[in-house]
Amino acid sequence: MTGMVLPMLHRLQQTTLVRYALASVGALAVDMGSFLALLNAGVPAMPASALGYALGIVAHWLLSSRAVFADQVATGGIARTRQKAMFVVSALIGLGITTAIVGGATMGGIDPRAAKLVAIVVSFTVTWLLRKRVVFR
Repeated sequence: MTGMVLPMLHRLQQTTLVRYALASVGALAVDMGSFLALLNAGVPAMPASALGYALGIVAHWLLSSRAVFADQVATGGIARTRQKAMFVVSALIGLGITTAIVGGATMGGIDPRAAKLVAIVVSFTVTWLLRKRVVFR
C-alpha cells in the first residue's frame, strides 16, 4: 500500500496547481487571520478585507517564488523586477475583486465572512490564471 501512496504523493507534489493551492492556503491563513483580527478590533469590513489581502500578497509572493514557480522565477535584474511588478499587478487585481465583492455584499446586508469566502474562490481563480499564464510563463 505504501508503495502506491508515496509515488502518488510525490506526483501530486510535482503538480504546479497543487503547490499553488498549498501556497494559497498559507497566504489565505495570513489573509483570513488578519481579516478576522481586524474585524474583531472594530475595523470596518471593507478596509479589513483589503488589509488582510495585502498581507496575504506578501506571504503569497514568498511562497510562490520559492515553492511553486521556483524554476520560472527570473534570475535578476530588470526581468526579476518586471516579474515582481506583474505579480503585484495580479495581486492588486485579486485585491480589487476581493474588496468589491466584500464591500458590495456587505452593503447588500450579507455577512462579510460569507462574502469573503465567495471572494476567495473568485480571486484564487483569476490570480492563478494570471500567474500561470503571464507572470511565471
